[in-house]
Amino acid sequence: MDSLNRMATELVDEAIDFADELTIDVHALEGDAAVLDFGVEVPGAVEAGMLLAEIQTAGLATVQSTMATVDGAPLNHVELSTDHPALALLCSQKGGWELAVDGFEALGSGPARALVAEEEAFQRIGYREDADFAVLALETDELPDEDVASQVAERTGVPETGVFLPSFATASVTGSVVAAARAAELAVFRLAELGFDPVSVLSASGRAPVAPVAGDEATAMARTTDALAYGSEVHLTVDESFDRFDEVPSVAAEEYGEPLEGVFEDVDWDFAELPVELFGPAAVTIDVVGGDTHVVGETSEGVLAESFGL
Repeated sequence: MDSLNRMATELVDEAIDFADELTIDVHALEGDAAVLDFGVEVPGAVEAGMLLAEIQTAGLATVQSTMATVDGAPLNHVELSTDHPALALLCSQKGGWELAVDGFEALGSGPARALVAEEEAFQRIGYREDADFAVLALETDELPDEDVASQVAERTGVPETGVFLPSFATASVTGSVVAAARAAELAVFRLAELGFDPVSVLSASGRAPVAPVAGDEATAMARTTDALAYGSEVHLTVDESFDRFDEVPSVAAEEYGEPLEGVFEDVDWDFAELPVELFGPAAVTIDVVGGDTHVVGETSEGVLAESFGL
């Protein structure tokens, strides 16, 4: 298998080649790093969002869209499946790089994180890579500049000419699609946080509704989190049993049961003040190879309808 960053770069090349069709804008910075605007100064798009989810998972996941209803309303849903959950979801897709450079702030996801490998997940999985390319997807409401690219290059040990920064706002079509593609990642992350070996997750599939695009980043963050906490469905296959499967879904959190915008406001949008179990999927089925099948959590279409304004 090629490195995660190499595989993601091939998908970035595809995005550049079909930028017009995907409604993506491509900008070269002073040091020749590439910024791909997936939904900051452009509105974003469904196809662009699904390709970005593939980039975030380094091409190790299949992403597709489908239609389903939420409280009787037809809505687009995104489904993501992978047979490499530890690498695709934790070592690549997870938003684990908090980037701050001279007033610019973004949450970074994608395989560039594997070039730094400071997060605990990398030690547990035993994965780190060296590569000539770094692909870091930035969730931000402004496009990164040369200083941002320079910091990414320095931390990853990659020349700026090999740095690719696909960027999107949460309040964009792309932002809603990318968020919906994170259901499986949240389930695997929750298992890992509870002490389960992420390498023992053999396959993961998740589906969630695409939240209506909000008019501001805060509302968008709440809606996209609601889409996962109240509307997502996940299936995992694992090769060992565990006595805490019931703690994986978001229903395990005390704050569960109302749109999360009010919960976020109560802590002044300081997510560090919220329990980690709140950020889980809604309903999860976990198949233990040669053992039991565990069905935990539930969706809540009524809460979703309130959050989405249906």
